[in-house]
Amino acid sequence: MEKIVSKNNAKIKYVTKLISDSSFRKKQGLFCVEGMRICFDAMISDVKIKQVFYTSGILKKHLNDVEKILGKSEEVYEVSQDVFSKFSDTGTPQGILCVCENSDNVSGLEKLEEGKKYIALENIQDPSNLGAICRTAEALGIDGAIVCCCCDIYNPKVLRGSMGSLFRLPIIKCDEMQEVITASKEKGLKVITTVTDKNAKKITEVSFDSGVVCVIGNEGNGVSEKTISLCDEKITIPMLGRAQSLNASMAACITMWEALR
Repeated sequence: MEKIVSKNNAKIKYVTKLISDSSFRKKQGLFCVEGMRICFDAMISDVKIKQVFYTSGILKKHLNDVEKILGKSEEVYEVSQDVFSKFSDTGTPQGILCVCENSDNVSGLEKLEEGKKYIALENIQDPSNLGAICRTAEALGIDGAIVCCCCDIYNPKVLRGSMGSLFRLPIIKCDEMQEVITASKEKGLKVITTVTDKNAKKITEVSFDSGVVCVIGNEGNGVSEKTISLCDEKITIPMLGRAQSLNASMAACITMWEALR
């Protein structure tokens, strides 16, 4: 164990860049998780922990759990609360951060399977939305999330919002939703998309008995017209109020619930 007392330490600067720079995270193949609960979740989910930075305060408060995390890490560093605040991404730092290798549950379209149910996300840009959708997907039992042109899944806000679900939920990444739709149909999966068109079929009238890919679109613009034109079916979530649309994560939640009901 090494103690770090300076904010200008090279390792502190390295972690700070990992947290703030998505391209750097991708290049390094690493991401950071901060907070007792999610760090412990990473450990029990067999995520490979490269480094742990912790304060004496968190060690005293959660001695047994912190020691378990430290025992799984390749490198361990004790830092002061002042130094920890240098790279903390939360308003009230708990005093523990893990640098981890990218999860091995992320794959390509070759992992799509016949008969299974997926949520496909097109251009979701709010990290909190992406995290919440993945958390709900795992909780409900969705077989995997397909992310296309979305924000970085290793963004700290995505990881916090997912509450550890990103360590376990199968994630399929791609660059074009057209590729997703083609691959899905080749596997016999029906592709449906949510739209705000009141003339579309109501979600409660749709059959989800077989394998399906449910497409959710961007927070502001919804699903692109090109993607809509390629899908097998358009569905809408009936709304009685004056709101014209739902938050992306809420629309995804309702769609996944209906798909599994």
